Amino acid sequence: MMKKKFGIILVLTWATGVVGFAQNKSLRLHYDKPAAIWEETLPLGNGRLGMMPDGGVSNEKIVLNDITLWSGSPQDANNYEAYKKLPQIRELLLAGKNVEAQALIDKDFVCKGPGSGGAQWGCYQTLGNLDLKFDYQQTNNAEVKFSNYQRELSLNSAVANCSYQVNGVTYKREYFTSFADDVDLIRLTVDKPGTLNFSINISRPERSATSVTGNTLQMQGRMDNGTDGNGMQYLASVKAQLKGGSLSTTANSLVVKNSTEVIIYVSVGTDFRKPDFKQQVQQALEAAMKKPYAVQKQQHTTNYQKLFNRVDINLGPAKSASETTDQQLISFHNNPAADKDMPVLFFQFGRYLSICSTRVGLLPPNLQGLWANQLHTPWNGDYHLDVNVQMNHFPVEVANLSELNLPLVELVRGLVKPGEKTAKAYYNADGWVAHVITNIWGWTEPGESASWGITKAGSGWLCSNIWDHYAFTNDKAYLKSIYPILKGSAQFYSSILIKDPKSGWMVTAPSSSPENSFYLPDGTHASICLGATIDNQIMRELFTNVVTASETLGIDQAFRDTLKLRLKQIPPPGVISKDGRIQEWLEDYKETEPQHRHISHLYGIYPASEITPEGTPELAEAAKKTLNGRGDDGPSWSIAYKLLFWARLHDGNRAYKLFTEIMKPTQRTDINYGAGGGIYPNLLSAGPPFQIDGNFGTTAGIAEMLIQSHAGYIDLLPAIPDSWKDSGSVKGLKARGNFTVDFAWKAGKITGYKITSANARKVKVKVNGEVKEVMTQKG
Repeated sequence: MMKKKFGIILVLTWATGVVGFAQNKSLRLHYDKPAAIWEETLPLGNGRLGMMPDGGVSNEKIVLNDITLWSGSPQDANNYEAYKKLPQIRELLLAGKNVEAQALIDKDFVCKGPGSGGAQWGCYQTLGNLDLKFDYQQTNNAEVKFSNYQRELSLNSAVANCSYQVNGVTYKREYFTSFADDVDLIRLTVDKPGTLNFSINISRPERSATSVTGNTLQMQGRMDNGTDGNGMQYLASVKAQLKGGSLSTTANSLVVKNSTEVIIYVSVGTDFRKPDFKQQVQQALEAAMKKPYAVQKQQHTTNYQKLFNRVDINLGPAKSASETTDQQLISFHNNPAADKDMPVLFFQFGRYLSICSTRVGLLPPNLQGLWANQLHTPWNGDYHLDVNVQMNHFPVEVANLSELNLPLVELVRGLVKPGEKTAKAYYNADGWVAHVITNIWGWTEPGESASWGITKAGSGWLCSNIWDHYAFTNDKAYLKSIYPILKGSAQFYSSILIKDPKSGWMVTAPSSSPENSFYLPDGTHASICLGATIDNQIMRELFTNVVTASETLGIDQAFRDTLKLRLKQIPPPGVISKDGRIQEWLEDYKETEPQHRHISHLYGIYPASEITPEGTPELAEAAKKTLNGRGDDGPSWSIAYKLLFWARLHDGNRAYKLFTEIMKPTQRTDINYGAGGGIYPNLLSAGPPFQIDGNFGTTAGIAEMLIQSHAGYIDLLPAIPDSWKDSGSVKGLKARGNFTVDFAWKAGKITGYKITSANARKVKVKVNGEVKEVMTQKG
């Protein structure tokens, strides 16, 4: 009777507390001048294609991307004799001879060949540039003077535009990468008929040939595969549709004269999984050109909004929109309390970037999402497995974009077979393993240096991401499909464990904490050790998830029992050092870099849930000391990770401080491994250089400040900072168990909430400090 009564109160409270929330608030990036650098251009994408226009007046450069465009090719760089050295490596580690063990790994236990530095490993590359050169009929080549310049990206519609005036004529451009017909579109108009004059060129710095056939401008070529040079093929076709004026051609350009409206169509493809890609490029171009522009734009926006409009967030009264986004970023960093819009904008921009940089059936976002302006993208634009690609997916489930986890699932599925070879080659082990980096070609081997390349947390960490999709959806058919992946990873870790004689625990050997090192008692330093903390935390999470999956599916009892035993044998989620921090390694080593960018030994806080303020208060306090010692600075992804940790530790003000730290304006593009970070004028995150994981990690962090569901119940406002307490509301965030959650608050207290699920069922929810069981609404 009490539960039924509470359900009625819940609905009434929701109706009075949130009904006034203004939905579909205008979300945009806007500027009053053209982009002077690439980091000021506007990112557009449809999950396959990317386009970044700079809005130039005399000359516009539009950087083009296709997420599948990679150099390199599949290879087998396993050292099939490596496992023979494993006993010796372990003997050295057990004897405390870490330096000697690391030297042996460098000699005989890394990949064969140059690894990620080789041409065959490959890299993600820019497709090229679409260049528009405008003729304003100036006399004597006079400088073009323009006024009333505006440039904008609408997150609500995934459409960019710019406008300005020259000689009394208003020029407008509109850009989008179509979620309907899978092409790039640029529409140019003038308010004085016949005054639009420009040329269209397409180019890339190497391995390309440009030509014109009829009225079609084309660029095609093939990438270097690292062997015979005949790698991935690509094709870009460009056509223009005019209202008024004339279209002529040169050997490598289209020329528009005296037109009033021009629509440019760009169709792009590669032969990645598409042997008939040239035909598909042509078909997409023809289909798009047959549709009226208004219909094409409406279909694009409708398809995009099916994803984007699932979530609304309001953190308080809107600030005046008079500032341009680059100025707003500066103002926010100087006085965060005065601007409640920037956190909302940045959160929704992260969701926008997820939608635009991946799609079901293709590839997950890489280190730069799908936006790159270089041939050799920093760090190969690849998939780093020691936090980066995982962080790219941290927000997708809670931010109600669950299907965008599936491209990562398929990438991981493709690593199992090569990972089985690697497991045998190096460890003579069961199951499969991936180390610290991968590419679209299925690389699972160790990297080329022991100091970073032997980290084997990658495959287990990936399993955490793909488990999350089940945890949030409750999709048992999906669980059945990924069970072999999870089991294979657990088999690997289980089969490589050895007993540490000092502690009695079963540990990984050799092990390392990603990209970090420590001092040995004699003053030398090393990276290789026994049982790094992240390995122990990942195994504990993975083994527990496989046990749960086995019980849910009613299979594999024998293996389940093996893992239950292993869970009693491996180290706990954390060991507290003599100075009160969580040790990064099994031994209490002194760090060579106390403020190192990686904080791998806190994996148990996030994404795992092994360390919580309620369940393990001593470890939670030790984690706080660890974070205080690490400091708040670093590359943007590192700052974002610390934000996530503090949110999970329920310190909203410290999490918010990290948010303001990441939001510092920058234009640095150098390669940075230490303090720095920041946000570019176009709101992309800086390592520097541009790395998209900082955007995605921060998006996840904002969500964790508002809702958490990892501890067995839905927790509303678990880490709300003082700055957001006045009033606010959320609509459409997700919780584990496939729940959709809406709620509102005033003075830091929940005033109403609604939890919906496919079928009405009971769920535990923590509201204003009290955990209660409620019945969800069917929705």
